[in-house]
Amino acid sequence: MMRRSIARVALFALAFAPASLLPLPAHAQGDGPLKAEDLAGAYEIVSGEKFGIPEPSERIKGSTVRFTKDRVVVMDKESKEIYGAAYSLEATEAAAGESESGATASKIKMTSKLADSEETVAYGLVDKDGDQVRLVYALPGGEVPREFKTKDKQLLFVLKKKAD
Repeated sequence: MMRRSIARVALFALAFAPASLLPLPAHAQGDGPLKAEDLAGAYEIVSGEKFGIPEPSERIKGSTVRFTKDRVVVMDKESKEIYGAAYSLEATEAAAGESESGATASKIKMTSKLADSEETVAYGLVDKDGDQVRLVYALPGGEVPREFKTKDKQLLFVLKKKAD
């Protein structure tokens, strides 16, 4: 009897609760934090910024980036690996990580796997909006970025997903 009363009260409360207090269906809540599988794929670098200055298009043209579930590899226009790292993602607070498009950024930690810089760690932010990914990170000794603009010892790349 007591259980039925509690159930009735709960149903009554749900029926008359303001919509803003009810949880949204999963599809209406947005995509949530960025996950590695969201990034997986091949991308072209379409623009970049280094130390607050836009990178010349001839320097980045033809460069590609490939994300797997736990690795990121950057190849130059001659298909030479210029950066390879293991990475992990962590959600950010929405206020600090929200982009102009409404996409929420995630923190990224990249641990280099190249022989000359093995185990060097870079911290930054990454977000994805449709087929575009933005990645900003600090070089060793640089301040960890809090936005998608660069300062001294920081790099930013805008990537566009390649057709499968």
